[in-house]
Amino acid sequence: MTATTDIVPDSERRGFIGVLPPRLRPFASLMRIDRPIGTWLLYWPCAWGVALAGVDGHWGLLAWFALGAFAMRSAGCVYNDIVDRDLDRQVERTRLRPLASGRVSLRAAWLLIGALCLLGLVVLLQLNLLAAAIALASIALVAAYPFMKRITWWPQAWLGLVFSWGALVGWPAVTGSFGWPALLLWLGSVSWVIGYDTLYAIQDIEDDALVGVKSSARRLSDRAAVGVAVFYAIAVILWAAAIWRVRPDWLALLALVPAAIHLAGQALRADPRDGELALRLFRSNRTCGLLVFLAMLVVGLSAR
Repeated sequence: MTATTDIVPDSERRGFIGVLPPRLRPFASLMRIDRPIGTWLLYWPCAWGVALAGVDGHWGLLAWFALGAFAMRSAGCVYNDIVDRDLDRQVERTRLRPLASGRVSLRAAWLLIGALCLLGLVVLLQLNLLAAAIALASIALVAAYPFMKRITWWPQAWLGLVFSWGALVGWPAVTGSFGWPALLLWLGSVSWVIGYDTLYAIQDIEDDALVGVKSSARRLSDRAAVGVAVFYAIAVILWAAAIWRVRPDWLALLALVPAAIHLAGQALRADPRDGELALRLFRSNRTCGLLVFLAMLVVGLSAR
């Protein structure tokens, strides 16, 4: 038989990872470089906060936040794989991950996290004191996240707290102060994350049940599509409230219509029995994030 350490997933034979030297491919796989959707989803709430605050004069922050999202999402993926390496060996979709298969040592994984955190520190130093302090406050939430699926049926809610944190950072990075718009953006993003991560969890319902991992998709079962619709609706309402705090004008709320239509389309198409469709819908949230960003940008610039 072929040793597990000699088995290489197809994702490391093609695309960007496939052109890297063989020794680097497992580390790139650990960082999910071949799947940038996570970086986009972590980045958008940061960008929304900057845009709604009135990005004029702070365009460079958008680039810094993009670098920070890449570094911290990559570090989070490595950390998650460290914590989940034993579970990953029991799941068909994840058994060939570099740590689960033994192609990367635990020590090397921790060193990679250290390097990525140093990159994140460079980004942190570009922020004002308040924004940097708020960013650092997320560390405890990030550290606890991989354990949530062993504790609660709603690990997606905890992921929402983590992946939405950038909304709390982007606003003060521009304004130098905290405010209701940032909090409302964050809460809306938390609801959005619960919705899209429930879609993502649909593909793993059977494997999660076998290994005893909890998820909102398992909890909602056949009502998962309805749950996604409810969380998306709450997200749009809270984003509208954030816009209203900046520009109390009914016309300003029209900026959210494209994003609302996009999310409604996801909810209407979602099927808890179709994992492949759920994954495609999940990935389409990269576009939703862009639509929300454009809405916040229009409102933020027009309110100045």
